[in-house]
Amino acid sequence: MILSKTCIYGILATLHLATKKDKEYLPISQIAKELDISFHFLTKILQKLTQQEIMSSYRGPNGGIALARPKEEIKLMDIVVAIDGSEIFEQCLLKLPGCGKLKPCPLHDEWGLIRKQIQEMLNQTSVASVAEKIVKNSLRLADVNPLEL
Repeated sequence: MILSKTCIYGILATLHLATKKDKEYLPISQIAKELDISFHFLTKILQKLTQQEIMSSYRGPNGGIALARPKEEIKLMDIVVAIDGSEIFEQCLLKLPGCGKLKPCPLHDEWGLIRKQIQEMLNQTSVASVAEKIVKNSLRLADVNPLEL
């Protein structure tokens, strides 16, 4: 897996919020239930995104979490770097030390091309564009049955 489970959940939570009204604070418990993610695990993920100013939190009875800036300004790469860092775009797929043009691993050339394509896609894709696609095409973010909520 290229992205960690933590990063995938961070992307899902961000996209979920992006499909809601701008600056609407949603309780973390609601997001966790709707995405079928552990509340405590999601809370830790959202803390990282809040520290990186992708999310903002509000305490109190009407509190929750919201996007900290317009969804058009948040790129998928922002979330990946906030949670997993940028090392994935610099490391050997097989994690062999010293992998490069002088001492390549068996997958060096192929991984270099794929890594660059993934990096470009993440840098060019805004949360807003994915959220729009989700709403327009009724795409799912989880395997939760909406009738059970």
